[in-house]
Amino acid sequence: MLIHPQFDPVAFRVGPLSIHWYALTYLFAFAQFFWLGRRRLEGALRFSQPAWTPEQFDDLMSFGVLGVVLGGRLGEVLFYAPGYYFSHPLEILAVWKGGMSFHGGFLGVLVAVGVFARKTGRNWFDLADFIAPLVPLGLAAGRVGNFINGELWGRVCDASLPWGMIFPRAGDALPRHPSQLYQALMEGLLLFAVLWIFSARDRPRGAVSGAFLVGYGVFRFVAEYFRAPDDGIFGVSEAISMGQWLSLPMILAGVLLLFAAYRKRSPA
Repeated sequence: MLIHPQFDPVAFRVGPLSIHWYALTYLFAFAQFFWLGRRRLEGALRFSQPAWTPEQFDDLMSFGVLGVVLGGRLGEVLFYAPGYYFSHPLEILAVWKGGMSFHGGFLGVLVAVGVFARKTGRNWFDLADFIAPLVPLGLAAGRVGNFINGELWGRVCDASLPWGMIFPRAGDALPRHPSQLYQALMEGLLLFAVLWIFSARDRPRGAVSGAFLVGYGVFRFVAEYFRAPDDGIFGVSEAISMGQWLSLPMILAGVLLLFAAYRKRSPA
């Protein structure tokens, strides 16, 4: 039976400064977003967007980073652990310890893209379609960070499961699913492959965004069956978790968006 290695959360130190693995996974997420985005801008993929400049993409990324960090942290506070953070308000600032909500970060990015679209006069869905395939590998990096921190462990599994793992932070010696890695594979690598291939051809405006919503929502809904449920704002639920509740509207919105995109077939 495997035991979580309980990695040191600090990757290295520079004088009094401690660099955490969790922070490095976020740096990787932003770096791959930048690299893949520039690749699309340079025409490595056929993508019918109005002309972009590298400076405009840099501005978009700056808006996106703010949306991810602020939205992700506020989502974790409000959706998953409001009681704890309201009792320990200074912990809200301790992002290096982990605790970032995808759904909160997603809402933050929606707002950031809306502000950027208004500022530049671009269509909101054109921007969303452009950035959607750049996101999943960053999500995978974040889940790897969760695994390194030994947090967000899975539900108890059968002891015969070869990769069942004991997470000491769970407070017991029961084998559990390494659900962080499941999510890294499904919401990260697999979703990236689907979106990258899907967006390699011109699609109607909004179609790539719709595919992202459906893909992430479905993969997250499935992964939640292997992940220990969070308390959330409604308390612990074994039937349907907070992550699943938040994924359902994503799936519905994605289906409606795909239907509308292919019905109108507006060029991106």
